[in-house]
Amino acid sequence: MKRNYNSAKDTPRGLCVEVRNGDFNKAMRLFKKKVQEAGIIQEMRARQEYVKPSELRKKAKAAGRARWLKKQAKMDIFGDNLHSGKKGKR
Repeated sequence: MKRNYNSAKDTPRGLCVEVRNGDFNKAMRLFKKKVQEAGIIQEMRARQEYVKPSELRKKAKAAGRARWLKKQAKMDIFGDNLHSGKKGKR
């Protein structure tokens, strides 16, 4: 159902998803995806309590290190598979 909003006062605020053909489950999946992309839940959790800037830096550095280690592990796995064959005599 499409609505025509003539004035800025009538425009919907926030995220909205249209339910088509009574398919609520699909609309819910789309809504969850939009919420995830917008980072609403992460922001809400961050605002629940005050976190010192030093703790924020510490968490960010730990997350970056975890990403780097994960990338290195992934490269090692794929690197070993590519070069694991024995070199033949020529």
